[in-house]
Amino acid sequence: MPLFVRTLPTLAIAALAMGAQAQGVVNALCSTDAPWCEAAAAAFTRQTGIKVNQAHKGTGEIGAQLRAEAQNPKTDIWWGGTGDPFLQAAEVGLLDAYRPAYINDLHEWSVRQYAMSGNQVGGFYTSTIGFGYNTELLKKKGLPEPKCWADLIKPEYKGEIEISHPASSGTAYTVIAGLVQQMGEDAAFDYLKKLHRNVTQYTRSGQAQAPNVAKGEVAIGVTFAFNFEKWKHDKYPVKTAAPCEGTSYEIGGIALVKGARNKANAQKYYDWLMGPAGQAIGATVGSYQTPANRTFKPDPRIPAIDSVKLIKYDFEKYGKSAERKRLIDRWTREVEALPK
Repeated sequence: MPLFVRTLPTLAIAALAMGAQAQGVVNALCSTDAPWCEAAAAAFTRQTGIKVNQAHKGTGEIGAQLRAEAQNPKTDIWWGGTGDPFLQAAEVGLLDAYRPAYINDLHEWSVRQYAMSGNQVGGFYTSTIGFGYNTELLKKKGLPEPKCWADLIKPEYKGEIEISHPASSGTAYTVIAGLVQQMGEDAAFDYLKKLHRNVTQYTRSGQAQAPNVAKGEVAIGVTFAFNFEKWKHDKYPVKTAAPCEGTSYEIGGIALVKGARNKANAQKYYDWLMGPAGQAIGATVGSYQTPANRTFKPDPRIPAIDSVKLIKYDFEKYGKSAERKRLIDRWTREVEALPK
């Protein structure tokens, strides 16, 4: 009996210590540019004292991770990266609904994501798919600067193009889904087969193309156009083009994970990320997406999207898990399996 009496306070103290520790932590997954992920976590911790345990992964990878952890969630919040995988996670019940009180501070395209997902996914930023190319490398090889989707399948670009892999990258899925909507599905897959012949590699992430193009490791990269802006401003020989036929775009996501262990802190991090402080950090580290919050003046280096010919992207249809799986499976069978 005496042993039990002495042991009980020790256990209680340990439990209290664990509770106090949990109150000061948030577990996050981030899919936007790694420098933005890191800078945001550091700034939030400085301002609030809440420690951010955060990993950086592609949206496709995170979607798979959340499904695997569904019975025992280890993540509290997921933010950044193209929105389709967020919508797919919402569809299968992996996310919690949250409609922030400041929703009127957000652009209409951000608010639309809340409505579409039953308030499970917010629109964090927007950006368009485009090409980036190394002007010195193209000149050295005697190749013209690409301006249109039709240019990329020309034989002279064989081995000169890099794009990400749709199974792990939401960026690549946005490209495929956009081309399907733009051209019709069969025509889009005929196009992707021709493009495959010119692709040197499919990278794990859609963030690899910009540095690889800037450093002259590949001539042309297909990804979200904002990725190239940092390199342009740092005086690398990089130019960008919005496809002349029109292009797809993303609305980056942000969401609370269902069953979060640190829900209160996750909401604090969410609100901070969606506020002017969190939204402004991207541009300070070279991420030039258009922010969702319209109550502050964005960085002038963020490229305007007014002049880009955008398709009418059906986020509801192409954000469905079944549609994503169907298109990626078809791409794997009909495109990736082809010899180059």
